[in-house]
Amino acid sequence: MQNIVLFGPPGAGKGTQSKMLVEKRNLVHLSTGDLLRSEKEAGTELGLKAKILMDQGKLVPDEVVIGMIRNKLETNTNANGFIFDGFPRTEKQAEALDELLKELNTSISGMFALEVEDEELITRLLERGKDSGRADDQNREVIENRLKVYENETAILRSYYRKQEKFNSINGFGALEEVFNRLNSAIG
Repeated sequence: MQNIVLFGPPGAGKGTQSKMLVEKRNLVHLSTGDLLRSEKEAGTELGLKAKILMDQGKLVPDEVVIGMIRNKLETNTNANGFIFDGFPRTEKQAEALDELLKELNTSISGMFALEVEDEELITRLLERGKDSGRADDQNREVIENRLKVYENETAILRSYYRKQEKFNSINGFGALEEVFNRLNSAIG
């Protein structure tokens, strides 16, 4: 089973690259952002709480996210593997994911970080906000806060996965196919 953590700041292209990897490698795409947005759209209590936090550029509590991940893994037991997109975001989540995967007799194969400059990320997110209708993609201040949260709370995972010899840095700037070819090649 191949389990990939696709990593990078908001707007780095994780969702787009994940879709391409799903097609190429027949993996299940597990995006916590998509899971949270579907809860939001369904109007569940969790979704309403998530909406408030996401609109402010803040993270949703670990136990909620980890519970959703467990459900997704357990309902896809015949999968060739998973692409974790937007998760883990903290060392605590990475440890919890490692424990969960261990319980299921598997592990993370590698962590692949899409690296993109902040100004490019802001441009991409503002552009995406025009089409998506997402409030968190339409306000430069909120975007800048999301990037700060990422750098302060999430980027630390580089060292977590380096210690496990699973970290891979990928240049996330360029045409979609160029980035995909770099990423796919690094996965091996």
